[in-house]
Amino acid sequence: MAKSTVEKSSARLKTVLDVLAEGTWSEKSLNAGEILAEAIVRVPLDERESELLSGGIPRGHKSLTTETAKLVKAGWLVKGRSGWTITDDGLRATVAFAKPDEFVTALTEGIPVPADTPLPTAPVKKAPARKTAAKKAPAVEKAPAAKAAATKAPAAKATPKKAAAPKAAAAVEKLEQPSAVAIAGDFNTILGAPEDWAPQYDEVQMKFNARRKVWTLAATLPAGFYTYKIALNRSWDENYGAFGARDGANHELKHDGGKVTFTYDHATRDIVTA
Repeated sequence: MAKSTVEKSSARLKTVLDVLAEGTWSEKSLNAGEILAEAIVRVPLDERESELLSGGIPRGHKSLTTETAKLVKAGWLVKGRSGWTITDDGLRATVAFAKPDEFVTALTEGIPVPADTPLPTAPVKKAPARKTAAKKAPAVEKAPAAKAAATKAPAAKATPKKAAAPKAAAAVEKLEQPSAVAIAGDFNTILGAPEDWAPQYDEVQMKFNARRKVWTLAATLPAGFYTYKIALNRSWDENYGAFGARDGANHELKHDGGKVTFTYDHATRDIVTA
């Protein structure tokens, strides 16, 4: 029997915590976009959820992003600038409310995780099977004639071995930064640019912080709802949208008015605002 949209949405929300929990065992760090994408892979969107909204984001994806606020409110998830982190209570919740319906009921009704719920432990990894060493074949005794010949033969002078060349140091991969990073969106004229959605103008270029390896731009914007993308090297040839996706959906900003700072990390291709 096919699951309803509500049931799938509930299962998807729980999967977000499951993915984060798995990350604590594997020590693999995932950004918010990767976590949400994995949750959708495990619990696929139905036809209606796959419909694209005005910003180019699937309805189900946006709904899941919004619903993760419930995990934060419950104290199971922390959203920080460096990424999303599952709390100890969140880890316990994956055990105490293992079924999606129990999980959502606990979230909706504010049911706390039982105090006696233990922290889940990492899955036990199976030790690799030991290879049995092959038995050496018994040495074949040389014939007497061979022994005599071996005795008479002059010993060959050992050729001195050349010193082994020192191993080359492993090359450290260095992230090449773009020559320019712009915030191109529907508020560029507010920043002083001649037109909106135009990454070629000086007014929308971000400044590179060599110490932190990030690009920033501080601006003062009126209250409103804004959309934008990150465009590299003053053109649209390479651009990044929501969750660091290349040619992805627009970033969205609901701003109360006043100063806002945009920070772009080229390592993740994602952006945060403060």
